[in-house]
Amino acid sequence: MTEKVATLLRDKASARWTALILLAMAMFFSYVFMDILSPIKDLLESTRGWDPDAFGTYAGSETFLNVFIFFLIIAGIILDKMGVRFTAILSGLVMLVGATINWYAVTESFMDSSLKVWFDNHLNYIPLFDELGVSPFYEGMPASAKLSAIGFMVFGCGVEMAGITVSRGIVKWFKGKEMALAMGSEMALARLGVATCMIFSPVIAKMFGRIDVSRSVAFGVILLIIALVMFIVYFFMDRKLDAQTGEAEEKEPFKVKDIGTILSSSGFWLVALLCVLYYSAIFPFQKYAVNMLQCNLTFETLPEGSFWSSNTVAIIQYVVMLVVAATAFTSNFSKGIAKYVLLIVSIVSLVVFCLMAYHRQSAESIFAVFPLLAVGITPILGKFVDNKGKAATMLMLGSILLIVCHLTFAFVLPMFKGNQVGGVVVAFVTILILGSSFSLVPASLWPSVPKLVDSKVIGSAYALIFWIQNIGLWLFPMLIGKVLKSSNPQIVEQLNAGTIDAETAATSYNYTNPLIMLACLGVAAFVLGFVLKVVDKKKNLGLELPNIKE
Repeated sequence: MTEKVATLLRDKASARWTALILLAMAMFFSYVFMDILSPIKDLLESTRGWDPDAFGTYAGSETFLNVFIFFLIIAGIILDKMGVRFTAILSGLVMLVGATINWYAVTESFMDSSLKVWFDNHLNYIPLFDELGVSPFYEGMPASAKLSAIGFMVFGCGVEMAGITVSRGIVKWFKGKEMALAMGSEMALARLGVATCMIFSPVIAKMFGRIDVSRSVAFGVILLIIALVMFIVYFFMDRKLDAQTGEAEEKEPFKVKDIGTILSSSGFWLVALLCVLYYSAIFPFQKYAVNMLQCNLTFETLPEGSFWSSNTVAIIQYVVMLVVAATAFTSNFSKGIAKYVLLIVSIVSLVVFCLMAYHRQSAESIFAVFPLLAVGITPILGKFVDNKGKAATMLMLGSILLIVCHLTFAFVLPMFKGNQVGGVVVAFVTILILGSSFSLVPASLWPSVPKLVDSKVIGSAYALIFWIQNIGLWLFPMLIGKVLKSSNPQIVEQLNAGTIDAETAATSYNYTNPLIMLACLGVAAFVLGFVLKVVDKKKNLGLELPNIKE
């Protein structure tokens, strides 16, 4: 029996990390699409008429079906009943369908179609949802934003299903091993998708001397096709593992009482609420971050035909980004002089990346630095939790960093308006710290869930947490849009009076109030983190204990 166990695929580091790479790359491509329109919010406003309300409603639509049709709960049931392999491929297909709808909605073909006319005249009133104030559409919302929202809803079902499936897959391959390191590494790699879309989405939209936002979305669709291929390859690898153990894939019959068991855990609720608060202060912010920088930093117009305004420099910057990520990540697994050489290369490359972003004079290339520090420190944090514990403490630290960063964006960054170097330096430092605070969540929160619920219902537990999280991800993009618009009435008045054009208006907003709102989420998360630590100590939940058992 011992010999059989020793030959299992998941006991081989190369095999389980290969499985992780497949899952992480699929999530990487989905993260690219998730924010594909975020760095071109200003272009959507000037070419498609999407004001902050329209963009916020679109951004929040990603999680609408997950929240109000309870699709995430259904996804958890599917995962528990059908297993990781089936659910992974299903999620890949659903993401691809939604992304394709989203792409068509922003094409010129749609703008000239009878379908656009139909959307102009319909979906302005949704019975019950309007009365409850949770409608995914509103009267006057651009037709392209309505259809984009529908596509984003479908994509959101797939990407959240993929999220819980990947988490379940990692638990299957890494339980009793480097689980926190694996989950943290998966999320670090996936988040490079944020930098990828920040760098390439504006470039692709502006190619060939003509702005076309649909080209950026098409790029995301192609990447989701590759993500589906990754899930298919994982399917066969995972099946081989089950064939090796001689067991059927882990599937459990769903019982309603299982949800009751999960919901009766105070530890589960604290983790779930921490998740919704923390992620609501990050993901919705990502949708607006580039526009926030455009409104608070002073950029020069680069000469036409210059190197820094070319597509070539974007590709070079992306290569430098990959060097930063690769060297920072692998340094965690190196020893001796090799470790220090990798760290030096990573730091130098990061400085080069920031200098290139500054010379490009573009907000999107500046915000692309967001996940880079996280890639380097997430494995460190994961190994720390695996070997030392202190997950609840790390969540509190993440909340403090979150508060500081949002308040810096709200009050300090605007003070450097007109100071090109000073403003960019403040932006870079704050974005890097925010990205590092985000690393604390996957490294400490997600590996804690298996300690709170039975392994038989782990899929449903992750689904419930994702569902609660999705409530915030639906609500706060819309709230940011509404607060931003109500905080800048002069821009609306000037647009209506014709004294300002849409392009200028798109980069003239005051973001102070939305950022204060996000900082308040960090305060609430810190309080809950403290409560979680107290409850953990009283009930011995094991959140502060190491994942790897001696």
